[in-house]
Amino acid sequence: MSSLDRSRTDSAPARSFRLNKTNGKFMGVSAGIADHFDVDVTLVRLGWVVGTILGFGSLVLIYLAIGLIAD
Repeated sequence: MSSLDRSRTDSAPARSFRLNKTNGKFMGVSAGIADHFDVDVTLVRLGWVVGTILGFGSLVLIYLAIGLIAD
């Protein structure tokens, strides 16, 4: 077993992304991202709003895709 294989088994298991529908407002995407990265959900929601305004609405499609594909 190489040192690379041993380091993978010794580390903590990777957290997977899950939608958080109990704390979420719409589809649970922002709450799931906030849980995954351990940040406040308000910051994530603010990031979506600012990104949507600056990106001419393109983040709306990404948000919907995450909401439909995840979980």
